[in-house]
Amino acid sequence: MRIDGRKPDELREISITPDFILYPEGSVLIEMGNTKVLCNVTIEETVPNWMQSQGIKGGWITSEYSMLPRSTQNRTPRERILSGGRSNEIRRIIGRSLRAAVDLDFLGPRTCIVDCDVLQADGGTRTAAITGGYVALNIALRNNLDTKAITEKLIKTNIAAVSVGLVGGVHMLDLCYQEDVAADVDFNVVMNSSGEFVEVQGTGEKGAFSRQNLDIMLNLAYKGIGQIIELQNQILVDHHIS
Repeated sequence: MRIDGRKPDELREISITPDFILYPEGSVLIEMGNTKVLCNVTIEETVPNWMQSQGIKGGWITSEYSMLPRSTQNRTPRERILSGGRSNEIRRIIGRSLRAAVDLDFLGPRTCIVDCDVLQADGGTRTAAITGGYVALNIALRNNLDTKAITEKLIKTNIAAVSVGLVGGVHMLDLCYQEDVAADVDFNVVMNSSGEFVEVQGTGEKGAFSRQNLDIMLNLAYKGIGQIIELQNQILVDHHIS
């Protein structure tokens, strides 16, 4: 049994609450164990300057990511002008992941901004942001664009993410913070609803790891993401979106 009583291949309890904030085009609060991330989507009827200057057609999806000062055990200072390297890395993976969900050409000259704010951190904040960000983006697009067109063309696939790792010789799914800091190997895996990989970020924190260990962890991620996608779809059905 793990720190929180789960089996090695068991996800933390996941809750996704739609319409958590009133004003955004799409909003959800996602809770994965003790990690809580607010995902809000804004749709702007324009595209970035670099797309305009290069004559690139279609739309764009980008993200912002930040952690509230007391989302962690010790206060995390607010980011003032330029976000830190970690936040930049995370916002980029969120943006890349969510762009894989949508036909950008069909989106048209629009920009979707996905703001992901960590209210409470206990491991897996980026994977929670991607998973919740997809649901918020889906809600935003379906609520604000033609529903038939959305169903047939715009939204190509679910996108979800989870962490996996090797902790004390045990392969584990969906690491909490204490497991993450103790991990010999840890990965963040992003997949679509076809079981294809969108992104895999992995590190041997304390040395090299074998192909066998890699395969076991990717299989764990595949299993966990399949369960998360089922939850995403159920939330959208219950919300009368899908």
